[in-house]
Amino acid sequence: MQRETLGRELPILFFLKTLIFSYVLTGAFLALLSFMLYKFHLGEKVVTIAIILIYVAATFFAGFVTGRKMGSRKFFWGAVEGAAYFLVLVLISLVAGQEGFRSGNSFVTTLILCAGGGMLGGMLS
Repeated sequence: MQRETLGRELPILFFLKTLIFSYVLTGAFLALLSFMLYKFHLGEKVVTIAIILIYVAATFFAGFVTGRKMGSRKFFWGAVEGAAYFLVLVLISLVAGQEGFRSGNSFVTTLILCAGGGMLGGMLS
C-alpha cells in the first residue's frame, strides 16, 4: 500500500512544479530574446510581441501538462495554472517596483493572455 502512495503526487505539488518549470521556460526564452536583441537590434514592437508570445507559450505548456495530469476539467485547470502564472508575475513586478503594471489595460490584457494560454493548453491536452 505504501508503494502506491509513493508514485502518486499531490495535485498541488505537481501544480507548483509545473508552475516553476513554466518560469524556467520563460527565463530561457527571455535569455534567447535578449541575445537576439543584442545581436539583431530588434525594435520595440518586435520585443513586445515576443514577450507576449513567451507568456502565452509558457502558460500553454503549463496548462497542457496540468490538463494531462488532472484528467477531467482540463480547460479549468489550464486556466488556473495560467492565472497562477500571472499572479506570480504580478507579485514579482510589485517587488521589483514596477508601478505601471499594477493597473490599466496591460494588467487585464496580460491576465487574459496568461489564463487563455493555460486554458488552451489544457483543452488541447
